[in-house]
Amino acid sequence: MERAVPLAVPLGQTEVFQALQRLHMTIFSQSVSPCGKFLAAGNNYGQIAIFSLSSALSSEAKEESKKPVVTFQAHDGPVYSMVSTDRHLLSAGDGEVKAWLWAEMLKKGCKELWRRQPPYRTSLEVPEINALLLVPKENSLILAGGDCQLHTMDLETGTFTRVLRGHTDYIHCLALRERSPEVLSGGEDGAVRLWDLRTAKEVQTIEVYKHECSRPHNGRWIGCLATDSDWMVCGGGPALTLWHLRSSTPTTIFPIRAPQKHVTFYQDLILSAGQGRCVNQWQLSGELKAQVPGSSPGLLSLSLNQQPAAPECKVLTAAGNSCRVDVFTNLGYRAFSLSF
Repeated sequence: MERAVPLAVPLGQTEVFQALQRLHMTIFSQSVSPCGKFLAAGNNYGQIAIFSLSSALSSEAKEESKKPVVTFQAHDGPVYSMVSTDRHLLSAGDGEVKAWLWAEMLKKGCKELWRRQPPYRTSLEVPEINALLLVPKENSLILAGGDCQLHTMDLETGTFTRVLRGHTDYIHCLALRERSPEVLSGGEDGAVRLWDLRTAKEVQTIEVYKHECSRPHNGRWIGCLATDSDWMVCGGGPALTLWHLRSSTPTTIFPIRAPQKHVTFYQDLILSAGQGRCVNQWQLSGELKAQVPGSSPGLLSLSLNQQPAAPECKVLTAAGNSCRVDVFTNLGYRAFSLSF
């Protein structure tokens, strides 16, 4: 019996497939390396690409410098969230979180160090993990997403130590109050919940959609969240709004119609991005200082590289509904784009 001869792959078919992949790519997450010289980006195909910021920012940079140093298959589904410790990159997709050594990722054939799955209510449940948050003081990681719960994992032992229950729908975002062991979470139920990590109890609930920032036609979901001491900024269905946490009072409603997907405090500004190409710069008073256009039609994540070890790589990067990561060397303009 003759052996079957495999069909030859037409020349150029791989290139066409890769071009189609890039055309329909979404970059959900970013994380800067501990040394500050590399950037990881995770997409909807489960791939993680590692870019060299130092090479791309060099005066001798070429087009090749804006391509990944390495790209590898990290998850079967989208990479929704990533964070970095002093040695590891942690990535989350459908139902599990994985760890990768930064030192090893720059080599071809990177292998995961470990993977963990939170204790879900049924073995058939594989909810997406939308948000990861490091709590450095207790060396723990908080995961949240489709099962409407917050799970805390001890990074030293890899065990899950507590579950925080209160949300009634998907959780989209997390933020840490660094001066106190408290975490904020926001999601589809329209509530921002404040949790005390010492007692594992919910200590405050702000039902954002019941206030003047509500926009019922957009829904009640909270898609982005950031905190700075006694202040919080959040948005999504409701308008992007600055809140005083102690009094649960909205103080500034920012005049932008498009739902925002990422927000962060930066010096005396608030930076936000979402539907549309622009990174928005806001004064705390609500005045729009600048809108800086990028190359993607919509933005899902912003990353500020403020690692003191690499001041020459201090940049803002923005990514979303394209295969490109826009790099802003200052807040005034896009310098160039990295690309999968």
